Amino acid sequence: MSSSALPQLNRQQEAAVRYLDGPLLVLAGAGSGKTGVITRKIAYLIKRGYAGDRIAAVTFTNKAAREMKQRAGKLIRSEDARGLTVSTFHSLGLQMIRAEHAALGYKARFSIFDAEDADKLLADLVGRDGDARKTARFAISAWKSALIDPEAAATMAQGSEIPIAKAYAEYQRRLKAYNAVDFDDLLSLPVTLLRGDPAARERWQNRFRYLLVDEYQDTNAAQYELMRLLAGGRAAFTVVGDDDQSIYAWRGARPGNIADLSRDFPHLKVIKLEQNYRSVGHVLSAANQLIQANQRAYEKTLWSAMGPGDRIRILACPDEAGEAERVVSELSAHRLRTGNQLGNYAVLYRGNFQSRAFEKAMREHNIAYRVSGGRSFFERSEIRDLAAYLRLLTNTDDDAAFLRVINLPRRELGPATLETLARYAGQRHRSLFDAARGIGLTGGINDRAGRRLEEFVDWATTLAAMGESTPVRELVVTLIRDIGYRDWLRDTAANTRAARKRLENVDEFLSWLGHVEENSDGTPRTLDEVVRRLSLMDFASQSEKDIDNQVHLLTLHAAKGLEFDHVYLAGLEEGLLPHHACMDDDKIEEERRLLYVGITRARKTLALSYARQRRRGGEMTDSTPSRFLEELPREEIDWPQAGGRRDAKAEAEHGRDQVAALKAMLSGESGSA
Repeated sequence: MSSSALPQLNRQQEAAVRYLDGPLLVLAGAGSGKTGVITRKIAYLIKRGYAGDRIAAVTFTNKAAREMKQRAGKLIRSEDARGLTVSTFHSLGLQMIRAEHAALGYKARFSIFDAEDADKLLADLVGRDGDARKTARFAISAWKSALIDPEAAATMAQGSEIPIAKAYAEYQRRLKAYNAVDFDDLLSLPVTLLRGDPAARERWQNRFRYLLVDEYQDTNAAQYELMRLLAGGRAAFTVVGDDDQSIYAWRGARPGNIADLSRDFPHLKVIKLEQNYRSVGHVLSAANQLIQANQRAYEKTLWSAMGPGDRIRILACPDEAGEAERVVSELSAHRLRTGNQLGNYAVLYRGNFQSRAFEKAMREHNIAYRVSGGRSFFERSEIRDLAAYLRLLTNTDDDAAFLRVINLPRRELGPATLETLARYAGQRHRSLFDAARGIGLTGGINDRAGRRLEEFVDWATTLAAMGESTPVRELVVTLIRDIGYRDWLRDTAANTRAARKRLENVDEFLSWLGHVEENSDGTPRTLDEVVRRLSLMDFASQSEKDIDNQVHLLTLHAAKGLEFDHVYLAGLEEGLLPHHACMDDDKIEEERRLLYVGITRARKTLALSYARQRRRGGEMTDSTPSRFLEELPREEIDWPQAGGRRDAKAEAEHGRDQVAALKAMLSGESGSA
């Protein structure tokens, strides 16, 4: 491939694409075009003779994987891309477990437990208290992410961790009995396989001749070990990441994985991507100076050819209501003056609770907005109900799915009946579904309940058989009709409006099933494949309607990977950013990285705001401006409250904004008179 075939790549990007002589770390700064490097490298590998089915590109979300696959598809002929793996770590782990289920001790049709399923299972082990279950679930997840098995957890546990470690062992035993895995198992089980089975390790190392990993700074211990084992001695891989953007330590990410690469792979080559294609100069200067206060494995300095742009503005506000009012007023005035679409604006903040004041101000100014991070479509109860039915049809050992649907709608099977059934199933080491066939249920369950259980099992068995040859959407339409689910939703809804919304969700789910019934090659997806797709859905990718005409309100964590022309970053106060729980020396650096991520979301303009007072615990308390503000370059910012001087251009612009906001307000009042 000649240089002319890569016209969009700069010198460092092209070097990263072409390097195949050993392990490669690409330190890709914010906005430096890393996704383009990965997709171009996939095309380059195929050009150099690598078969598509021997290449695996791995990232963290289904949305990112889809984008990567789409961009690679524009560079590669479909026949050359046949068998190419572009997936999340969890999807790759699932692929490996499916192929190696027997070696891992699972039957072919296993279930994937989500957080709610795990929570119900833990309720039997640690009690019904919600906080106790949450604490146990997080602890077990952290142990699994760190590749700590139940035996090791029991040895190292202290104090309140001891009963959780005991629950961990039983939790794993029950998962195995249900022929089920949880999301953390999708990573830890493949690692266990590759560590303990040399033949399997060789198979998978030969299966993938080249690995590419995106967002490498977000890998946890299990993901790092999985990549290391798959790479093996050949070490044919490229990882792309930025330790300055590692902001997920709270869910197991280890920014130290970047430094560990040079230890485990001594011949590692490092290429830095420092040219930023997103932001103006003032934004990058602020980001560069801020992050210099952190200890970093590799130094890098972002730069841009886009010119300096507007100076960064710091807005001092009286309280959170005043902060929201000022931000929304200035946003509205800027939009009126420039003609920008609302979708070009974003308000970022540290915690979800901060959105309330901005939502109120947006409504008062009649500005459309969307809050990211709310409950997803696939988490709604009616969708989870139907998904549980489908899970049970593909895996009758899934007791969690059985318990969710057996009385949904009501089949007049009371708690005593289900307890007797569970006792019987446990004594005989059988699933609830198999036990419900009525064998041996004498004296404990009355004839009427026994008949209802048998009717349910017979119906589900017939429906499962139907699913072998019937399109999934048609199967679910039949399921909904058979159980009278629409009538049940109407009868149990709080009001007519709620019922209508629930029925709309069911129709939207059926529409989604219609879209995913076929594979990319036109072959129909099996019921089992659709259920797995449901389990790995990227919930955040749903409901993107009319996104161009809404201001984005979202947390700094949710903003990772996004970019906006105009960004307002709120709550720059001690105790908020940095967060009061993260002021220790070992945590403050992640808070600084979090602000760095927020700053580098801005393309053209950036404003940072803080409140002199904020309501905490029901009382107004004084606030101190964040220490991070003092770490920004004074010559690049406009902060008159700190003794700085607003330049003439900024002063004139602020005056125009105030006049525009006043006109907008008066126009709105006259229009409603």
